[in-house]
Amino acid sequence: MNYQKELEKILPNIDENKNRLFLHSCCAPCSSYVLEYLAEYFAITIFYYNPNIYPESEYETRIEEQRGLIRKIKGKYPISFVEGHYDRQEFFEIAKGLENEAEGGERCFRCYELRLREAAKRARAGGFDFFTTTLSISPMKNAKKLNELGVKIGEEYQIAHLPSDFKKKGGYQRSIVLSNLYGLYRQDYCGCEFSIRHLYSEKGVW
Repeated sequence: MNYQKELEKILPNIDENKNRLFLHSCCAPCSSYVLEYLAEYFAITIFYYNPNIYPESEYETRIEEQRGLIRKIKGKYPISFVEGHYDRQEFFEIAKGLENEAEGGERCFRCYELRLREAAKRARAGGFDFFTTTLSISPMKNAKKLNELGVKIGEEYQIAHLPSDFKKKGGYQRSIVLSNLYGLYRQDYCGCEFSIRHLYSEKGVW
């Protein structure tokens, strides 16, 4: 399924009275294009919930970059911000037994689900009309799995999941341009302790 085309079918029919989007964000660079694109259709609340990020100093850097971007970027509709809780034990619990899995495997899928589930729960409680995540903008993330999980979890919490594959139509390349324009910090690893170990072991420094 082409999730970008599915999104394009929905956008022209968005009712401005039912356009509140709860958008999980993994980081400011990934959210940059998504915000530029979707703030023309939705009143967006960025939900920063990423208990996978290691170390805590990296978490703090990324969340400040996210806050800073929201102050700079403008759209037709307002953009607001909600910080989720930061408890790395939540991530370790879902990653247990999968510590040595390669990037992009089952451990990552469980991490997708952890964050999407919390986003759906918050979106439902807050009376939002839709929820989704910025994660699909990354070439390293599995858009099919993200959307399948989004639909399943959305049905569980009775909140509409907005389909997405934000890397399509030059979305990822645009995020690089916007990152440079806004002077954003672009991390060189996904975020979790296992991904940074993998990165540095490849470089021979772990």
